[in-house]
Amino acid sequence: ANRPQRARHEAHMTAINIGEVSKGTKLLIDNAPWLVQEVNFVKPGKGNAFYKLRVMNLLTRNVLEKTIRGGEKMETADVADVEMSFLYNDANGYVFMDQTSFEQISVTPERVGDDRDFLLENMIVSVTLWNGEPIALRLPNTVTMEIEYTEPAVKGDTQSRVMKPAKLKVTGAEIKVPIFVATGDKVQVNTQTREYAGRVEK
Repeated sequence: ANRPQRARHEAHMTAINIGEVSKGTKLLIDNAPWLVQEVNFVKPGKGNAFYKLRVMNLLTRNVLEKTIRGGEKMETADVADVEMSFLYNDANGYVFMDQTSFEQISVTPERVGDDRDFLLENMIVSVTLWNGEPIALRLPNTVTMEIEYTEPAVKGDTQSRVMKPAKLKVTGAEIKVPIFVATGDKVQVNTQTREYAGRVEK
C-alpha cells in the first residue's frame, strides 16, 4: 500500500543516559510520553548516586516524581511541538493545518477539551505530536474575544472587583467579567486560567 510520506514524523526510539536528561526532555515511560519538568542529582554520603525527576504525562497531564539510578538508560519519546492554524471543526473533530508543510490533521474533541472555548478560525496554536499523532494543544496565553451577551454595564465603575457572567461570541463559552464590561466589547481572556485579562480599546 502507498502510505503518504510522513518522514519527519516517523517514530524513532533513542536511548540516552540519565545524565543527559534535562528539563524539557521528553521520555517514553511505560509506553507513554512524559515531559521532564525538573531534574535533581542526588549523591548520598554512601551508596550510589541517583536522579530525582519530576515528569508530566503528556496524555493525562498527571505529574509524578521518579527516582532513577545513575548510569541508567532512558528511552526518549518521539514528541514534537508543531505550529498549526485552526481551520474548522466538524463531527469528527477539529482540523488544523501545519504552517510549514500545509498538511492537515484532525484532533479529537477529547484531546481539544475545554480549549475549544477559545479556538477561533486561523488562530495559531502549538500542537503536540507523538509518533505523528496529535495528543495535546497549546493555545496562545491570551486571546481576544467579543462579548455576545452580558448584563448591562455599570457606567463609570472601572475599578470594580465585582464580576458578572458573560457569553463569548463564536464559541458560546461563559467567563466572568467586571461589571463595567458591555455586550459588544472585545476582551482579553487568559486561556490557561479562563479569566478576564483586560478590555481591548475600540
